Order: sequence, then structure tokens, then C-alpha cells
Amino acid sequence: MQKQDSEILQKLERVTKYAEILSRMEESNKTKEWIKRQVKKKSLKIPVKLTMSSLQILELCPDDFLTYLIDTLTGKDLDDLGDINAFTKTFFWFFTDIVAGSNPTLVTKEQARKVVVLNELIERTEVFQNRDPSSTVILPTGDGMAIGFSDSPEYPLRLSIQLHKILNEYNKTKKRKDDKVLLRIGIDIGPVYIIKDLNGQDNVWGPGIILTRRVMDLAGDQNIFCSSRYAEDVRVLSPEYKEIMHSIGDYSIKHGEQLNIFNIYGEGFGEKTTPKKKKITQKSETFEQTLKAKTAFLFNSIDIKLDVTDPKTMLSHHVWTWNLINVSDAPRDEIFYYLDGDSPKDFPDMNVKVYDEEGNEAEILALQENKPTHKEFSVRLKKAIKPRQRKRFITIEYDWEEPERTFFYKVPTDCKSFTYNFSIPAGVEIKNRALKVDAELGYKWNADPPATLKFEKDVTRVRWEGKNLKAFDAYKFDW
Repeated sequence: MQKQDSEILQKLERVTKYAEILSRMEESNKTKEWIKRQVKKKSLKIPVKLTMSSLQILELCPDDFLTYLIDTLTGKDLDDLGDINAFTKTFFWFFTDIVAGSNPTLVTKEQARKVVVLNELIERTEVFQNRDPSSTVILPTGDGMAIGFSDSPEYPLRLSIQLHKILNEYNKTKKRKDDKVLLRIGIDIGPVYIIKDLNGQDNVWGPGIILTRRVMDLAGDQNIFCSSRYAEDVRVLSPEYKEIMHSIGDYSIKHGEQLNIFNIYGEGFGEKTTPKKKKITQKSETFEQTLKAKTAFLFNSIDIKLDVTDPKTMLSHHVWTWNLINVSDAPRDEIFYYLDGDSPKDFPDMNVKVYDEEGNEAEILALQENKPTHKEFSVRLKKAIKPRQRKRFITIEYDWEEPERTFFYKVPTDCKSFTYNFSIPAGVEIKNRALKVDAELGYKWNADPPATLKFEKDVTRVRWEGKNLKAFDAYKFDW
């Protein structure tokens, strides 16, 4: 009798799982094809036939797989991804790009030719040819390349020298200046996270590669720059290295930080002349001071609403509400906006309206930038925001077509709460993807937590909420 009761309970548990899976699949607009993909992913030997329904497939699945499907549909499987710190690794970085490689005056074919030349020349260097693939990371960056070596700090330096010598020989064969390939190179050392990209491939992201990019950004034509921490480690390895590495002082980088930079040059490589526009001549401002100079406001909360009103053109009604705190010492009544869209749009057709928490409409003072897909303008509030005043909410509404079906937003300051609410008429298939973006390097990964999807009778809704975001955090929402 007990055995019979146990079997009944097991059957009831399975039926309950069937019901939950089918219900959640319906909510997220998934079909039996999704189940079949999960079966393949787990390499289950299940005799699935084309004529089978979702329920019939589920009836063939083991209990642990049913539990896995429920966890996947509810997002619980994300809790098992582990601590990302366990996947960190330190590399010695080489980062280069072509000077003026994205110059709009150059034809696309000419830009592509220079990228091909760069790739070919790197492949001809001794360091690249003799590298250990298992300890090397190679990341194409459009008009350049980042390469990380985990087995020797000398490799980025030797690669830079060898590349320059080969490049100089190549440039001697070119009479026209525009035909020559000029590089800037940055070298640094630092850790990165090993993460999965959207294609499921290993990728890297973290302070190591970001700071190397910033070292490179400081360089000019044919400069090879490295950070002082890299120079201090490598100069002691050889008298030759000590002779070619020259300290050139502190340079400012993003967020008010600074880097002590060494310029690497010698016979046949590097460039002694350095750009001076970013060199620090006095003590750097702190990040907070830099931020104050740029904006008088702290964005305490940001609420974004985006409603697609015409699915054919993806005409979308945007409503942004900011809870602003005036962090300056004086009342402020002017706010600056910049807006971007996918399609050319005249400003009068955007139906822009800005108002405060009491509905008082702001005056549009000037349209500083009126490009077809980019607008910049200032508004004056009817009631100024006093220093440290709370509960001031400023809202902007406007209409713009979004045929690319994506929305990008970079947080201006530290922000306690950010919400994104999207709606589109029912029946329109959407991706529902929320991504965090490294705007400098272009890396993207799934935002945490994932966006929620809700199907209603006449509309489909997506919502994402983030807490305690940092200044300049960037997010991309696809639909």
C-alpha cells in the first residue's frame, strides 16, 4: 500500500512539474523547439519525434531534467554560475590600433586595407609565431588588436619592437602619407575576468585590459607607451630594456585618475616625441571634483519608459523621469539633454516636453546640436532646484522611431535605482534581452538580474531594475 501511495505521489509531482513548465513556457512565448534544444544541450538520449507535443516530450524526460527546465525558466540556474572572481587571470597586455583608423575621410576600402596590413605584420613577428596559444588571448578590436600573454612579461615589449621594425620597412615602400600605416601601442599588466560572451565563447573583461587601452589612448603617432608598474617589472630583466624605457611623467585618464607613463623608443622603433595635451602639470582632481565640474546634479533614481506605438515603424514614445539632487552650492534651473535615435528626425516632430513633479513645463532655451539622429539642448525649469533639495523629479517625453529595436543608456552619476519599462502591442515577436555594456571596449554580457517578460491581452511588457549603479555604467536593451 505504501509503495502504491509513493508511486501516486511521484506521478503527482511529475504532473505538477509538467504544468509549471508548460505554463512558464507559455508566459515566455517558448515552444517545444526550446525543450528539444535543452535536450540536445544536456545530451539526453530521448526518442523525440516530430509529431510529439511539448507534453509528450516532457513525459519522456527524467525528473532531474524537469527540475532543470523549471530552474532555467525561473532564472534559478543563474545562481549556480559561481563567483566570477574564481575565473580571474593576470596577463601582460599589448594593445594597438591604427592612428586615424576610423577617420571618416578615408574610404572604407582603405580603412579595411590598413587593418589587413596590421594583422599580417603582427603575424610575421617572431613573438606571435612562437607564442603558446594556450596562454595567449587575442582580441580583434575593429581597427586594432589586444593580445594578452600569461607566460612572460617580456612578450608585449618584444612584440611591439618587432612590429615597429617590420612596419617601418613597410612604410618605406609607400610614397603617399595616407598609404602609410601608423600605430599607437599601449602595454600594461593586470587581471581580467574570464567570462562567456553571447556566443558561449570565452572572453575577457576587467581592469587589466581596460587600463592598457587607456595607456594606448594616451599615445601619439608611433608611440609605444607602458605603465610604470609594467616598466618597473621589466626594466630589471635586461640592461637593454632599461635603456629604451623613459619616464615621461603623470598623465590624466578617465574619472580623474592618473597614470605614470614610460615612453619606449630606440633605434628603429618607437617615437621620442609625445603628445602633451593630457600630461598633468598640477595635481589631478579627484573623481568627485571632476564630476562636480561636469554636472551640478546627482541622479538619485532614473526611470525609463519606452512604449512602441507603431510596430511597423517602431515609433516609440519615451518618458524619462530623473530624481535629481543639486550637489552644487547654488540653486540650479538649467538642465542639459542629449538624445539619439535610429532614424533621421526633425526636432519639432519629436514632440519634446520637459516638466517637473508639479507638472510645470520647462522652457527649451537652445538647440545646441540638431543632427538628423542626434540632438543636444538645454531647458530652464520654472522652479529652480535648491542645493541638497530632495523629491525633485524632472520628466522628459519625446517620440522617435527605433527600427534597430534597441535602446542604450549610460548612467551619468552614481544611481541608487534604475528602472526600464518597455511595452509593445501584443503579437509582435521580441528578443527581450538586457545587456550590460563596456562602452570603451564594446564588450557585452547579460545584465543581472535578467529582464522580466509579461504577456497581457493587448500588450507585451518588459521590465528591468538595477540597484546601486555606478557612474558611467552602460546598458543596452534589445527587443
